[in-house]
Amino acid sequence: MPLHRYPIKTAAKLARASYKADTHNSVKPHLARSLDQGDVQAHLLTNGVLLIPGSNSAMDYLKFNLRILNIGGKKYAIKEKTTEKGASGTIWHQGFLRHAKVIFDWIEAGGQRPVYIIGHSLGAAATQVLSKSWHVPGIGFAAPRPRYARGRIAQDDLCLCINRDDDPVCRLPGNFHHMGRVHKCRSRHSSLGLNHNMKHYRKVVAEEQARGRLGTHWPA
Repeated sequence: MPLHRYPIKTAAKLARASYKADTHNSVKPHLARSLDQGDVQAHLLTNGVLLIPGSNSAMDYLKFNLRILNIGGKKYAIKEKTTEKGASGTIWHQGFLRHAKVIFDWIEAGGQRPVYIIGHSLGAAATQVLSKSWHVPGIGFAAPRPRYARGRIAQDDLCLCINRDDDPVCRLPGNFHHMGRVHKCRSRHSSLGLNHNMKHYRKVVAEEQARGRLGTHWPA
């Protein structure tokens, strides 16, 4: 089956809209079903695109995440070093993996796997995990580092992480690594602690594409 390609600018728009999926006019008419289990949210669109929102504020992320992950009675911290093997056999940050597994189980129970994954922040961590698990393309905006091992592994070229160079979340946790390709955006405008929000990522995507540093679609 050929890989699904998606416009990066549209993906950024949907990533921002995913926070208000049930009311946003770009998402609501196309919702197939939504997950809201505990503190894990995800939305599957009728075209097979899976949207995974996360934390829209860098300060909230740094101060509180992953406090929202209270799975099985355990709260995970961003500095959590515990790892676990996922469905793909890859070793992941346990907190990120447990978040992704809630979405994985929900999708598997529904019988329709996504053809594409788009996530932001904590959702971008899940995007990296699930892109590897299902072998489908994905884009993660403001992506933290979920993978424990360094170096290339099979099927790691399907995920694109788009990270601003002024977003500290993208460098966390420090002893973990990103999945797939990382595109580091060079922002023209920076505000301390305010560059993690998707509105800032939409701007920097447009800037990067205008400069010719970022393609129009992923996979390219």
